[in-house]
Amino acid sequence: MAQNQTKTPSEETMQPAGLAARRAAVEILVSVLDRRQFLGDAISQNTALKYMPANDRAFARLLVSTVLRRLPEIDQAFQQFLERPLPKNPKKLFQLLRTGTAQLLFLKMPPHAVVNTSVELVSEFQNNKFKGLINAILRKVATIKNEAENPAKLNTPDWLWKSWVGQYGEDSATAIGLQHLANPPIDISAKEKPIFWAQSLGAELLPTGTIRLTAGGHPSEWAGFEGGHWWIQDAAAAIPVKLLGDIAGKTVIDLCAAPGGKTAQLVNAGATVTAVDISGTRITRLESNLARMQMSAKTIVADLRQWRPNDPADIVLLDAPCTATGTCRRHPDILRLRNESDVEKLTAVQSTLLDAAAEMVTPGGLLLYVTCSLQPQEGPDQISSFLNRHSNFHRARFDVSVCKTLESAFSADGSFRTLPSHWSNRGGMDGFFAVVLKRFL
Repeated sequence: MAQNQTKTPSEETMQPAGLAARRAAVEILVSVLDRRQFLGDAISQNTALKYMPANDRAFARLLVSTVLRRLPEIDQAFQQFLERPLPKNPKKLFQLLRTGTAQLLFLKMPPHAVVNTSVELVSEFQNNKFKGLINAILRKVATIKNEAENPAKLNTPDWLWKSWVGQYGEDSATAIGLQHLANPPIDISAKEKPIFWAQSLGAELLPTGTIRLTAGGHPSEWAGFEGGHWWIQDAAAAIPVKLLGDIAGKTVIDLCAAPGGKTAQLVNAGATVTAVDISGTRITRLESNLARMQMSAKTIVADLRQWRPNDPADIVLLDAPCTATGTCRRHPDILRLRNESDVEKLTAVQSTLLDAAAEMVTPGGLLLYVTCSLQPQEGPDQISSFLNRHSNFHRARFDVSVCKTLESAFSADGSFRTLPSHWSNRGGMDGFFAVVLKRFL
């Protein structure tokens, strides 16, 4: 079958068990690792996934995530058996060896199933001359034990490892790296009755009010989704808005708002919200999410470098574009696609957006700055620079009462910082930085 031809559902049912999922995983990895496409986009553009049963879709995602989480470890494992370099052009050959190695060493799948399906796929992707090579290498991989001395460091890019060790210490950097190797649970925020929904979904109610699920399946199939009773939001992402305290009746401008998790929080807390994002597609997604939950907010598609509101707001929330290095546990492609130069580029963008956001805050009002990056340049360093430029702002204190079990996340200056290793016994959380700044009257 042609490499770029999408199979119909009837054709897929004739394939060996799991072959379609493995094929899709290889194709997605080519998009991410060779074409440098973010994982979410690569998944959404792989049309074959929508024809698969839910368990096959889940397996494809698990396989891709495992390869991305442990890419250096996986490459080290199979490359020791290569007698000569692989051809440069057949990119799918590399990804096929990676998925095969991941299945053998980390997903603990039967070697005969892994080898047979990999050999079947190589004839589709390349030609029969590589079947013997794939067979031989994967059979050798199946005989080794995976005993990386320091998997946290090995699977973390050097530039990130050095940054995290310098900022948080080697023990914390190791804990962060280890958390990235585990598949995360799914967190949701409830509109109301979190205890009821935690019980209904068989989930854990975290101390901050987030509901955490470890069960499989797609969230759209869970009770309460269609009725708009909750939305997906990592526990750490849900905290900054809660730290503002009572915001009922306040006017809020939510900048870089899509896909709308924090917008939903603000509306649910009784604020009058204007949600702004540069992407019309993302705003449409935000509007769809709010509609499902029977919530409403004014939405605007605009470039914040030019756009200004008619009236300043009591609160301006800037969830700034960033390297997202705090979200690698959910988005392992960040580990493979981001590089050190991205930090400098995005820091400049954040600085510009912060200056714009400052103009939208009413005297006496608050500016809440949030990023999901672990890099100091995008967090505390960014705020220090902002305060040097804006003498009419000063740091304000959060309402910390909702975070009694996360005291270590608050610094002496009042800023908030979570690490992926926080609550590691519960599945961790994303890395977020947040600070609230008050404009002088």
